Amino acid sequence: MFWWLYFTTADPSSNPPLIIWLQGGPGGSSVGFGNFAEIGPLDVNLNPRNTTWLQKASLLFIDNPVGAGYSYADTDDAFTTNVSQIADDLLSVLKAFYKRQPSFQDTPLWIFTESYGGKMTSAFSQKLVKAISDGEIKSNFKGCALGDSWISPIDSLLSWGPYLYHTSLADKPGLAKVNAGAQVAQQLLKEGKFTEATAQFGVLEDIIETVTDGVNVYNILQFNNEGPQSVKDIRKGRTSKDRLYNRHVGVYYANDALDDLMNGPIKKKLGIPANVTWGGQSAMVFSKQAGDFMKSVQDIVDDLITNTSLQVTVYSGQLDLIVDTVGTEAWVNNLKWPGLQQWNSTQWQPVLVSNQRTGFYKTVQNFSFFWILKAGHMVPADAGETALKMVEMVISKSSR
Repeated sequence: MFWWLYFTTADPSSNPPLIIWLQGGPGGSSVGFGNFAEIGPLDVNLNPRNTTWLQKASLLFIDNPVGAGYSYADTDDAFTTNVSQIADDLLSVLKAFYKRQPSFQDTPLWIFTESYGGKMTSAFSQKLVKAISDGEIKSNFKGCALGDSWISPIDSLLSWGPYLYHTSLADKPGLAKVNAGAQVAQQLLKEGKFTEATAQFGVLEDIIETVTDGVNVYNILQFNNEGPQSVKDIRKGRTSKDRLYNRHVGVYYANDALDDLMNGPIKKKLGIPANVTWGGQSAMVFSKQAGDFMKSVQDIVDDLITNTSLQVTVYSGQLDLIVDTVGTEAWVNNLKWPGLQQWNSTQWQPVLVSNQRTGFYKTVQNFSFFWILKAGHMVPADAGETALKMVEMVISKSSR
């Protein structure tokens, strides 16, 4: 599994942390997309990024699961099929990283994520806490931040219809179609038919594409024919499963400039083997997770908040559909965490950037939630200054 470390530019006397960034998909590349399109020091054109998180922390990008980005598998059984296996691999990578960079063992560690990365991080965090407790690994693990994360898939699906309707992207007949599709997925999950539920997820996205005339599920102010991945590109998939991959993993590799960069000068600079293509195994990564894709990890997040000392943060982009704020708040409100009632009664506070309100947040005990305005699924890409402010607040605990 491939990783890339950047050392922070922050003042060492401030004891800057290490942030691990994990991309979504599953199958998206942290080293490519997270690094060059979101939070790294350079953008896709290799120009400096003013809002790089390197100002606040050292950054460790990991291409996971095996097969994502520059990571690759030599045999079919090396691919993971569930988040538990993904977490085991991540734990192995972190152990190897600390062996190569032992000075980071005492450095405060945070894991920030996006989309399916949040699901993977939940399982990884739980296993890392146990490994630390058991003496398997030395790590100064402080917390995790789950961005627009796929924690309770069915809560997202059930919220799509109302969200689209109340943002004028679906009429009443469209609302009924979307709701009906979500209810089919809900029933499949109740019956334990998880692979079938994943297929229904793809069917429901096809319905949404028709109802909304191609709204971009990552930012509802955009339509698919306006971005790097057009409706035509999505429809290239002959099956719903193919289109599902195109939407949720292909989107990370659809940027020609990024693909040229990662399979060209960056590949050469890093000495990546000639037979390894950046993203070449991503379709297999996604396919192997089909039976786990729609499973909830809400109970794991609940455990992290309730039974560990970790600081757990959830952040949500206002304009995201795929993991909309409505669905995210639904699973948060189903937590068994004893502090939930207090959290619900606590008044949120504004996030200010240049004296402008760019979001809201609230914190109770070790749980925080950030509502990021004018941002879709990829919060750092859409609202870079606000995302950087959030990072500062989270790692400094100034929001607590």
